[in-house]
Parts: sequence; C-alpha cells; structure tokens
Amino acid sequence: MGKTATRISFQSRLLRPADGGSWTFLQLPPNSSEMLQTRNSISVEGTMNGFPFQVCLQPDGEGGHWFKVEPELSDGANARPGDNVDVELSPMAVELEPEVPNDLKEALSQTPKAFAVWTDTTPTARRDWINWMTSGKKAETRTIRLGKMIDMLSKGKRRVCCYDRSGMYSKVFTCPTPADEP
Repeated sequence: MGKTATRISFQSRLLRPADGGSWTFLQLPPNSSEMLQTRNSISVEGTMNGFPFQVCLQPDGEGGHWFKVEPELSDGANARPGDNVDVELSPMAVELEPEVPNDLKEALSQTPKAFAVWTDTTPTARRDWINWMTSGKKAETRTIRLGKMIDMLSKGKRRVCCYDRSGMYSKVFTCPTPADEP
C-alpha cells in the first residue's frame, strides 16, 4: 500500500464515457492513487483548476481511483471534456455519507432493528453495504441482497462479510471506458 498523503497534486484529462453518456469523469494517474492509504473508496477534498470540491473516489479494480465530475464542479473549474485540469486533493478526516438508494431507504424504514444498526455504523460500512447490494448484474440479485442485508443488519451484523472493497479480486469495480477524443 502507498503512504498517506497530506496533499496530492496532478494533472489529468476530463473524460466522457464511451457509452455516450453526457457526464464526465476523471481518473487519477497511477502514481497519485499510490499515494493514498487505500485501494478502496475514499473521501477526499481538494480543488480542480482552483475550484473546491469534495468527492468519494471510486476504486477502478486495478489499484487506482476515479471519480464522476458533477456539472457544478466542471462549470466552476471552467473545464470541458478533453481539457487537462490541475487537481490537488487530500483524504478527508471524516468520510462522506453515501447516497442511499430508495429501495434501501424503504426497507430500513420498515425494519427498526436494521435501521438502528445501520445508523450506528460508519459511512464506510454503509457504503460497503450499498456497493455489495447494488453490484449484482441482475435485478433479482439486488433484490435478494437487499433482503439478506436487512436480515443481517436486524441481527446486529455491522459489516458485510468477505466483501472486496477494492474490486481488485472480484472485478466488481471499474473505471468507465473513455470515449475517443473528438
């Protein structure tokens, strides 16, 4: 594993996904990802072209990281797809809260024991549960995992077992494939 970095600076190209999506993303150069203390998701704060942001870096399944660049960030950084951007970032002291899918919110609201354990876990544990639940390839897998998740939480289980947070072994995480340059 790499060393914990207080500040990581790099330049990278703002990319669009090859699947035709209108959103953009940024992949950290390998030497920048190596400076982080984890191959897993990690919350960071920093600047892009001097514009501040906070994001949760996603693992790319190869030991690196990437993140989706929200329109507010690309607009604030005056950056368009294909532009090289200057980025500075550092790990946050407190992890960002994950976005909870609606079906999970509904299931938690109907199961007080599961909700109590859920709210008593860390943002990282909650992110792992969500990633495990949503990483199945079929809709029925997600439904099955949601049921198992609620059952395990109801029984006091705080972490999903045997979950590959980096995606390096399970290959459940990947960086989007960039579109060809215009």
